[in-house]
Amino acid sequence: MMHRFVTIPATPKETGTWRSGVRFYSTTAPSGFNIYDNEKKQRLEFWVLTRAEADAECERLNADCFESMFIRSSISSPP
Repeated sequence: MMHRFVTIPATPKETGTWRSGVRFYSTTAPSGFNIYDNEKKQRLEFWVLTRAEADAECERLNADCFESMFIRSSISSPP
């Protein structure tokens, strides 16, 4: 089963550029991790610095999603 929310590396932020001859070089800084929504196919605005924090948030979001689906299905099905 594929989880709805997963942890992915955030896009690095450009911190500076310099030129050497005809080439341009850039330096980047790591910017942590994002949460990706597999259902909507987009990154959430939420980001964290460590993978452990991102994984914990994914587990919480997936549990909330599963719980709401379970409640919805138990309400709609007759006893």
